[in-house]
Amino acid sequence: MELNCGKCKVRSWYLNDVESIARHANNKKIWLNLRDRFPYPYTKVDARNWIESALAARPESSWAIDISGEAVGSIGFDLKTDVERYSAEVGYWLGEKFWGRGICTAALKAATPYALKSYNLNRVFALPFIENIASIHVLEKADYHRECIMRRSAFKDGRFVDQVLYAYVLEGQITKNGVSP
Repeated sequence: MELNCGKCKVRSWYLNDVESIARHANNKKIWLNLRDRFPYPYTKVDARNWIESALAARPESSWAIDISGEAVGSIGFDLKTDVERYSAEVGYWLGEKFWGRGICTAALKAATPYALKSYNLNRVFALPFIENIASIHVLEKADYHRECIMRRSAFKDGRFVDQVLYAYVLEGQITKNGVSP
């Protein structure tokens, strides 16, 4: 899979992305804004394990954010099941060297419609920590809408933190073949 986002590409992972991902992901500032399953410190072994699991996943739902042929971040969709089967949670991160350039916004604007169509979704949501102003701005610029603040809903770095629920919701009804108007 490959999406041209203007400022970057969103593409399938390559095994040779291990070195660049380990280098960009090994940053406590990134870890502080992600779920605990994202390790810190982030090693080449972590990068290899992540890339191998992403390549094995069916359907493919996690991709590299690529700038000039180098994987510098990631974006992916956690596809839900059961009564939430038409929903997915989006997550993303970007190497600090590339912050503030609109790259995550471009990646999210391209990946969201792709995911909605590819996985027959009605809703994509994100749960940034309330202190992660940069991610909140990314979501707002990508037409996600704030739904609520979830008070003390996460425990990160030894303390309870609020999360903000943002969602991108299609209008219409889901059918066997997609969304109707």
